[in-house]
Amino acid sequence: MALTQIIYEKNTYDLSYEIIHPSQKKTLLILHGWGANKELMKQAFAKEFPDFCHLYLDLPGFGKSNIIKAFQSKDYVNIIKKFLKEKKIHVDIYMGHSFGGKIAALLALEFKNSKLILLSNSGIFAPKSLKIRLKIIIFKFLKIFGLGRLYRYFASKDAANLNTIMYQTFKNVVDEDLKDVFSKIETKTYIFWGIDDQATPLSSGEKMHQIIKNSQFYPLEGDHFFFLRHSAFIAKQIQG
Repeated sequence: MALTQIIYEKNTYDLSYEIIHPSQKKTLLILHGWGANKELMKQAFAKEFPDFCHLYLDLPGFGKSNIIKAFQSKDYVNIIKKFLKEKKIHVDIYMGHSFGGKIAALLALEFKNSKLILLSNSGIFAPKSLKIRLKIIIFKFLKIFGLGRLYRYFASKDAANLNTIMYQTFKNVVDEDLKDVFSKIETKTYIFWGIDDQATPLSSGEKMHQIIKNSQFYPLEGDHFFFLRHSAFIAKQIQG
């Protein structure tokens, strides 16, 4: 594990990262999802892709990487681009799970010669259930009476127990609808999805496959973290 400092918009951020197989010529960047860190992705893929240098990164606000102010998705993209530029790292494959998949897709949009692997990624808006809509209405009502501090009782599992900065970041990124952006992706894309995923439903993956023209779609058994038991299959499709 290594720690580096990146200056972004006049603030200094500590970014935690780890490199596996550093002697390999091609590089695979692997990004975790919301609420996770690089260790989860290492658990899944450290033994796969032996012909690639693996770059695992804790996104700002997660793992051992700090965050100073609330981010939007574009801030995560920009800070990773700056990290790669300063470290002189060329990425051949961008991979990301959930929120990390959205960031990987936005990066691949700019680096068209790379490949893209998406694992139940976010960025396709899915309508909220009635239960969630009611919780939002109640919370907005409480805010009128100065009870906004009770947000933890109404937040989703991903938002619960977050500090103020990360809660605002979550609100900034959670409902983004990037269909128009994803439609511009030209790079070869592999989309893997958990059939029983409740966080990012299978229908979102099917829509993404339709939107990204040069893509292949693989629905697999499992929930939002399906890739933990399908990592060998995922690697085989990319390298096969």
